[in-house]
Amino acid sequence: MLVRAHYYQQFDADPTLEVPAESYGGWKTAEIEIAPEHTAVVVMHAWDFGKPDEFPGWRRCVEYIPRAEAICREVFPRLLAAVRESGLKLFHVVSPGGYYKSYPGYEFAKNLAGPEPPSPERIEPDTTLVELRRFKSEHVFVGKHNEDDVRRGFERLDFAPQARPLGDEPIAENGHQLFAVCKHFGVNHLIYTGFAVNWCLLLSPGGMHEMSNRGIMCSVIREAVTAVENKETARWELCKQIALWRVALAFGFVFDLDDFLAALRKQPLF
Repeated sequence: MLVRAHYYQQFDADPTLEVPAESYGGWKTAEIEIAPEHTAVVVMHAWDFGKPDEFPGWRRCVEYIPRAEAICREVFPRLLAAVRESGLKLFHVVSPGGYYKSYPGYEFAKNLAGPEPPSPERIEPDTTLVELRRFKSEHVFVGKHNEDDVRRGFERLDFAPQARPLGDEPIAENGHQLFAVCKHFGVNHLIYTGFAVNWCLLLSPGGMHEMSNRGIMCSVIREAVTAVENKETARWELCKQIALWRVALAFGFVFDLDDFLAALRKQPLF
């Protein structure tokens, strides 16, 4: 399957320039070939955040929620419908909880993966470390006055309606299960969608860093992700731009939604 992809040319720096990196090739596009039989689209952490007035503290500290909800409404319906119609595999990655455990796709992934390997040994915190973590929770994220809303939001966590798994689509709650699913279906290229591209999609269980370490290429669809932004970057979504660069540099490719949909429509995959 041929699809137009964005990649980043991180060479050649010119040491004679005041800023050597300004001579890099930068963003470029090329038509690349991906193997549908070895490729899957991943929907990761596409949650139902509740109504705006339901958990206001959650929205005060997670500013990307409105952007994520817009993506669920405007992008996911046509993207996921096209993926399902094409026959391309569709996987779901969830965060720990109970909202997905009644789905057959979760039982499939859990049984396929078997027992999880032992967790890495952790340092026992002393009183100073406990206090430092408390300080960060109150003054960095999420803020003491937001803690209750965030806790209540996660206690009733669920899939966004537009991202709900259908049938027996595999559901993995960690990289151990996702790798087992990939191995079972012969998948070596995951194309990620969901929230957030510079946080969960990168570093949470089943994210790009973990799966890349298992030999799997990890790409993203630009319009199907958003990022955690800060006060200085949110207006221009600069953290998303940096995250897309990081994906293109370290993990895989960046696909535009319309290009990806056009490639799916161009020919039957199987």
